[in-house]
Amino acid sequence: MALRAEEGILIPGTSDDPAVRRVLVVTAVAVEADSFAAGLTAPGRPPSGPPAPAPGRGRVDVLVGGVGPAAVAAATGAALTRAALGGVPYGLVVSAGIAGGFAPRAPLGSLVVADAIVAADLGAETPDGFLPVEELGFGRSVHRADPAVTGPVAAALAAAGLPHTTGTVLTVSTVTGTAARAAALAARHPGAAAEAMEGFGVAEAAAAHGVPALELRAVSNAVGPRDRAAWRIGDALTALRRAAAALEPTLCALEARPCG
Repeated sequence: MALRAEEGILIPGTSDDPAVRRVLVVTAVAVEADSFAAGLTAPGRPPSGPPAPAPGRGRVDVLVGGVGPAAVAAATGAALTRAALGGVPYGLVVSAGIAGGFAPRAPLGSLVVADAIVAADLGAETPDGFLPVEELGFGRSVHRADPAVTGPVAAALAAAGLPHTTGTVLTVSTVTGTAARAAALAARHPGAAAEAMEGFGVAEAAAAHGVPALELRAVSNAVGPRDRAAWRIGDALTALRRAAAALEPTLCALEARPCG
Protein backbone atom coordinates (compact mmCIF):
# COMPACT_ATOMS: atom_id res chain seq x y z
CA MET A 1 0.00 0.00 0.00
CA ALA A 2 1.40 3.38 -0.96
CA LEU A 3 1.47 5.98 1.78
CA ARG A 4 1.18 9.73 1.24
CA ALA A 5 4.71 11.03 0.82
CA GLU A 6 6.13 13.77 3.02
CA GLU A 7 9.51 15.36 2.45
CA GLY A 8 12.32 13.25 3.81
CA ILE A 9 10.06 10.23 4.41
CA LEU A 10 10.14 6.94 2.55
CA ILE A 11 7.17 5.28 0.93
CA PRO A 12 8.41 1.79 1.78
CA GLY A 13 8.17 -1.33 -0.28
CA THR A 14 6.34 -4.24 1.25
CA SER A 15 9.11 -6.69 2.06
CA ASP A 16 11.60 -6.66 4.93
CA ASP A 17 13.34 -9.79 3.64
CA PRO A 18 17.03 -8.84 3.14
CA ALA A 19 17.21 -11.34 0.24
CA VAL A 20 14.79 -9.18 -1.75
CA ARG A 21 16.32 -6.61 -4.08
CA ARG A 22 16.30 -3.06 -2.74
CA VAL A 23 15.96 -0.06 -5.02
CA LEU A 24 15.79 3.55 -3.82
CA VAL A 25 13.79 5.96 -5.96
CA VAL A 26 14.29 9.64 -5.10
CA THR A 27 11.97 12.44 -6.20
CA ALA A 28 11.96 16.16 -5.46
CA VAL A 29 8.37 16.57 -4.29
CA ALA A 30 5.53 14.49 -2.90
CA VAL A 31 3.33 14.48 -6.00
CA GLU A 32 6.13 12.82 -7.99
CA ALA A 33 6.70 10.23 -5.27
CA ASP A 34 2.98 9.47 -5.07
CA SER A 35 2.76 8.99 -8.84
CA PHE A 36 5.75 6.66 -8.94
CA ALA A 37 4.53 4.68 -5.92
CA ALA A 38 1.07 4.33 -7.48
CA GLY A 39 2.67 2.75 -10.52
CA LEU A 40 4.42 0.16 -8.40
CA THR A 41 1.08 -1.19 -7.21
CA ALA A 42 -0.72 -0.89 -10.57
CA PRO A 43 -1.78 -4.03 -12.48
CA GLY A 44 -0.77 -4.82 -16.02
CA ARG A 45 3.02 -4.94 -15.91
CA PRO A 46 4.38 -5.82 -19.37
CA PRO A 47 5.08 -9.52 -19.90
CA SER A 48 8.54 -8.90 -21.41
CA GLY A 49 11.75 -9.07 -19.41
CA PRO A 50 12.27 -10.78 -16.06
CA PRO A 51 9.19 -12.13 -14.25
CA ALA A 52 7.47 -9.60 -12.00
CA PRO A 53 7.90 -10.08 -8.25
CA ALA A 54 5.05 -11.83 -6.48
CA PRO A 55 2.52 -9.32 -5.07
CA GLY A 56 3.70 -7.84 -1.82
CA ARG A 57 7.30 -9.01 -2.18
CA GLY A 58 8.98 -6.14 -4.02
CA ARG A 59 11.25 -3.66 -2.24
CA VAL A 60 11.29 -0.39 -4.11
CA ASP A 61 11.40 2.50 -1.64
CA VAL A 62 10.41 6.00 -2.76
CA LEU A 63 11.97 8.99 -1.01
CA VAL A 64 10.94 12.64 -1.25
CA GLY A 65 14.38 14.24 -1.20
CA GLY A 66 13.61 17.93 -1.72
CA VAL A 67 14.14 20.40 -4.55
CA GLY A 68 17.59 21.06 -5.97
CA PRO A 69 20.86 19.15 -6.02
CA ALA A 70 22.02 20.06 -2.50
CA ALA A 71 18.85 19.03 -0.65
CA VAL A 72 18.44 15.82 -2.61
CA ALA A 73 22.11 14.83 -2.24
CA ALA A 74 21.84 15.17 1.54
CA ALA A 75 18.59 13.19 1.68
CA THR A 76 19.87 10.46 -0.63
CA GLY A 77 23.15 10.13 1.24
CA ALA A 78 21.34 9.86 4.56
CA ALA A 79 19.00 7.15 3.23
CA LEU A 80 21.88 5.15 1.76
CA THR A 81 23.83 5.41 5.02
CA ARG A 82 20.88 4.29 7.14
CA ALA A 83 20.28 1.31 4.87
CA ALA A 84 23.94 0.27 4.87
CA LEU A 85 24.24 0.57 8.65
CA GLY A 86 21.08 -1.50 8.98
CA GLY A 87 22.63 -4.30 6.94
CA VAL A 88 20.16 -3.94 4.05
CA PRO A 89 21.94 -1.65 1.56
CA TYR A 90 20.40 -0.44 -1.65
CA GLY A 91 21.80 -1.79 -4.91
CA LEU A 92 20.40 0.88 -7.25
CA VAL A 93 19.33 4.52 -6.89
CA VAL A 94 16.90 6.17 -9.31
CA SER A 95 16.34 9.91 -9.59
CA ALA A 96 12.80 10.24 -10.93
CA GLY A 97 10.31 13.00 -11.56
CA ILE A 98 9.05 15.48 -14.11
CA ALA A 99 11.26 17.73 -16.21
CA GLY A 100 11.53 20.15 -19.07
CA GLY A 101 12.24 18.55 -22.43
CA PHE A 102 14.38 19.86 -25.27
CA ALA A 103 12.19 19.97 -28.37
CA PRO A 104 11.86 18.12 -30.65
CA ARG A 105 13.88 15.36 -29.04
CA ALA A 106 11.73 14.98 -25.90
CA PRO A 107 8.08 15.98 -26.52
CA LEU A 108 5.54 16.62 -23.78
CA GLY A 109 4.37 13.46 -22.04
CA SER A 110 7.37 11.41 -23.16
CA LEU A 111 10.03 9.83 -20.95
CA VAL A 112 13.77 10.41 -20.87
CA VAL A 113 16.35 7.89 -19.67
CA ALA A 114 19.62 9.66 -18.90
CA ASP A 115 22.77 8.31 -20.51
CA ALA A 116 24.63 11.15 -18.79
CA ILE A 117 23.72 13.32 -15.80
CA VAL A 118 25.33 16.75 -16.09
CA ALA A 119 25.52 19.63 -13.61
CA ALA A 120 25.01 22.19 -16.36
CA ASP A 121 25.60 25.34 -14.29
CA LEU A 122 28.46 24.08 -12.12
CA GLY A 123 31.40 26.16 -13.26
CA ALA A 124 32.19 29.76 -14.12
CA GLU A 125 31.00 32.38 -16.58
CA THR A 126 33.86 34.09 -18.42
CA PRO A 127 34.09 36.70 -21.19
CA ASP A 128 34.71 33.79 -23.54
CA GLY A 129 31.77 31.73 -22.32
CA PHE A 130 30.97 29.12 -19.70
CA LEU A 131 33.68 26.90 -18.21
CA PRO A 132 32.64 23.64 -16.54
CA VAL A 133 34.13 22.88 -13.17
CA GLU A 134 36.56 20.36 -14.69
CA GLU A 135 38.23 23.12 -16.69
CA LEU A 136 38.68 25.10 -13.47
CA GLY A 137 40.52 22.16 -11.95
CA PHE A 138 37.85 21.31 -9.35
CA GLY A 139 35.79 18.15 -9.17
CA ARG A 140 33.40 16.90 -11.83
CA SER A 141 30.16 17.90 -13.47
CA VAL A 142 29.25 14.69 -15.31
CA HIS A 143 28.10 11.22 -14.29
CA ARG A 144 27.86 8.84 -17.23
CA ALA A 145 25.26 6.12 -16.90
CA ASP A 146 26.17 2.47 -17.31
CA PRO A 147 24.63 1.08 -20.54
CA ALA A 148 24.06 -2.15 -18.63
CA VAL A 149 21.54 -0.16 -16.57
CA THR A 150 20.06 2.21 -19.15
CA GLY A 151 19.73 -0.43 -21.89
CA PRO A 152 17.31 -2.72 -20.03
CA VAL A 153 15.35 0.29 -18.77
CA ALA A 154 14.87 1.68 -22.27
CA ALA A 155 13.98 -1.79 -23.56
CA ALA A 156 11.30 -2.19 -20.87
CA LEU A 157 9.77 1.18 -21.74
CA ALA A 158 9.74 0.21 -25.41
CA ALA A 159 8.10 -3.13 -24.62
CA ALA A 160 5.39 -1.28 -22.70
CA GLY A 161 4.77 1.04 -25.64
CA LEU A 162 5.81 4.16 -23.71
CA PRO A 163 7.29 7.01 -25.79
CA HIS A 164 10.83 7.67 -24.63
CA THR A 165 14.32 8.72 -25.62
CA THR A 166 17.79 8.26 -24.18
CA GLY A 167 19.97 11.33 -23.78
CA THR A 168 21.70 13.74 -21.45
CA VAL A 169 19.66 15.12 -18.56
CA LEU A 170 20.93 18.46 -17.30
CA THR A 171 20.80 19.37 -13.62
CA VAL A 172 20.34 23.09 -12.99
CA SER A 173 19.77 25.15 -9.87
CA THR A 174 17.72 27.73 -11.78
CA VAL A 175 15.30 26.37 -14.37
CA THR A 176 15.44 27.79 -17.86
CA GLY A 177 12.88 30.47 -18.70
CA THR A 178 14.14 32.11 -21.88
CA ALA A 179 14.82 31.04 -25.45
CA ALA A 180 18.36 32.42 -25.21
CA ARG A 181 19.31 30.23 -22.27
CA ALA A 182 17.67 27.17 -23.83
CA ALA A 183 19.70 27.73 -27.00
CA ALA A 184 22.91 28.21 -24.99
CA LEU A 185 22.38 24.97 -23.07
CA ALA A 186 21.52 23.05 -26.23
CA ALA A 187 24.66 24.36 -27.93
CA ARG A 188 26.84 23.49 -24.94
CA HIS A 189 25.27 20.04 -24.53
CA PRO A 190 24.27 18.73 -27.99
CA GLY A 191 22.95 15.49 -26.52
CA ALA A 192 20.64 17.19 -24.03
CA ALA A 193 17.14 15.73 -23.88
CA ALA A 194 15.82 17.17 -20.61
CA GLU A 195 16.47 19.62 -17.79
CA ALA A 196 15.68 19.05 -14.11
CA MET A 197 17.08 20.05 -10.72
CA GLU A 198 18.05 16.92 -8.80
CA GLY A 199 19.75 14.21 -10.87
CA PHE A 200 23.34 15.25 -10.29
CA GLY A 201 22.82 15.47 -6.53
CA VAL A 202 21.37 11.95 -6.44
CA ALA A 203 24.21 10.65 -8.62
CA GLU A 204 26.87 12.25 -6.40
CA ALA A 205 25.40 10.65 -3.27
CA ALA A 206 25.10 7.27 -4.98
CA ALA A 207 28.70 7.45 -6.24
CA ALA A 208 29.95 8.18 -2.73
CA HIS A 209 28.36 4.91 -1.63
CA GLY A 210 29.50 2.92 -4.66
CA VAL A 211 25.91 2.40 -5.84
CA PRO A 212 24.88 2.77 -9.51
CA ALA A 213 22.47 5.59 -10.33
CA LEU A 214 19.84 6.09 -12.99
CA GLU A 215 17.81 9.18 -13.90
CA LEU A 216 14.30 8.86 -15.34
CA ARG A 217 12.25 11.92 -16.30
CA ALA A 218 8.74 12.51 -17.62
CA VAL A 219 8.46 15.67 -19.72
CA SER A 220 5.95 18.25 -18.50
CA ASN A 221 7.05 21.31 -20.47
CA ALA A 222 9.44 22.47 -23.14
CA VAL A 223 12.77 23.98 -22.11
CA GLY A 224 12.55 27.63 -23.15
CA PRO A 225 10.33 30.64 -22.48
CA ARG A 226 8.34 30.13 -19.30
CA ASP A 227 4.72 29.53 -20.36
CA ARG A 228 2.72 27.89 -17.57
CA ALA A 229 -0.36 27.64 -19.76
CA ALA A 230 1.52 25.19 -21.97
CA TRP A 231 2.67 22.93 -19.14
CA ARG A 232 1.26 19.39 -19.04
CA ILE A 233 2.13 18.32 -15.51
CA GLY A 234 -0.78 15.89 -15.26
CA ASP A 235 0.28 14.09 -18.44
CA ALA A 236 3.86 13.89 -17.18
CA LEU A 237 2.80 12.43 -13.84
CA THR A 238 0.68 9.85 -15.66
CA ALA A 239 3.70 8.94 -17.78
CA LEU A 240 5.79 8.61 -14.60
CA ARG A 241 3.22 6.27 -13.05
CA ARG A 242 3.10 4.12 -16.18
CA ALA A 243 6.88 4.01 -16.31
CA ALA A 244 7.04 2.79 -12.72
CA ALA A 245 4.60 -0.03 -13.49
CA ALA A 246 6.57 -1.03 -16.58
CA LEU A 247 9.99 -0.82 -14.91
CA GLU A 248 9.49 -2.47 -11.52
CA PRO A 249 10.67 -5.95 -12.64
CA THR A 250 13.60 -4.45 -14.55
CA LEU A 251 14.76 -2.24 -11.68
CA CYS A 252 14.75 -5.26 -9.39
CA ALA A 253 16.64 -7.34 -11.97
CA LEU A 254 19.45 -4.77 -12.12
CA GLU A 255 20.40 -5.71 -8.55
CA ALA A 256 22.57 -8.69 -7.63
CA ARG A 257 20.23 -10.62 -5.32
CA PRO A 258 17.00 -12.51 -6.09
CA CYS A 259 13.99 -10.29 -6.60
CA GLY A 260 11.57 -11.58 -4.01
